[in-house]
Amino acid sequence: MSPFLTAYFSRLHWTQPSAVDLDTLRELHLRHNCTIPFENLDVLLPREIQLDDQSLEDKLLTAQRGGYCFEQNGLFERALKEVGFNVRSILGRVVLANPPQMPPRTHRLLLVELAGERWIADVGFGGQTLTAPIRLLADKEQSTPHGVYRLLNEGNDWILQFLHHDHWQSMYQFDLGNQYFTDYVMGNFWSAHWPQSHFRHHLLVCRHLPDGGKLTLTNFQFTHWDNGHTAEKRTLPDVESLYLLLQDSFGLGVDDNKNGFTLADLAAVMSAFDTHPQAGK
Repeated sequence: MSPFLTAYFSRLHWTQPSAVDLDTLRELHLRHNCTIPFENLDVLLPREIQLDDQSLEDKLLTAQRGGYCFEQNGLFERALKEVGFNVRSILGRVVLANPPQMPPRTHRLLLVELAGERWIADVGFGGQTLTAPIRLLADKEQSTPHGVYRLLNEGNDWILQFLHHDHWQSMYQFDLGNQYFTDYVMGNFWSAHWPQSHFRHHLLVCRHLPDGGKLTLTNFQFTHWDNGHTAEKRTLPDVESLYLLLQDSFGLGVDDNKNGFTLADLAAVMSAFDTHPQAGK
């Protein structure tokens, strides 16, 4: 086993033998969601987000940080490949907010081919991300540990939807065309630097829980969800509380020399938001 895969399995607390089968794919997918949080702090600090293998390993494994789709699915793709899966990244267009015109390709997800079937895997869409792979089949409801999803298909285009209060909500549209590393670099740069990108205007953090729940954070608003229902919701009183919550509830490492962040770093980020009276403390 490579040093990278050893570090990845250690991060996920995975001690079982890995095989190129559906059980392994499902278990790794869920463990990744429940261990490595979705977060966009580096966009806000601001720091340039690098997508090369070493940078992803240093940040998400060694430094115990999280990341967003280009990082999360980049790391997951590498892990699956080293296990032996036939997997590649593809790109999607996020339509969750019903944009007036078709947006650019700014979401990275994975296409896995296994035992003659194709699967979509995605550990990088925040609170609504898949927590299990789903078959690439149209018009079929598919359950995951954290919700029900389906795919629509029209020509070369696929749309992923999730069931929300008896209503199907579209998440993103994608096709299966081959992409290149430069395509991810460009989508990553756009997501981090485009002035209207929501990653530039809110602190967004999410970690799924093995019991079907999840923890989410939007700026100072923390919510513990229990199977789609609010189990706890509170506004954090100050940056110190936020700094501790990121470590204790989301498991973010803060001490790494390169990828860590101090209380002062976080205070500088949060002072830019006028949604909280004590954001500058």
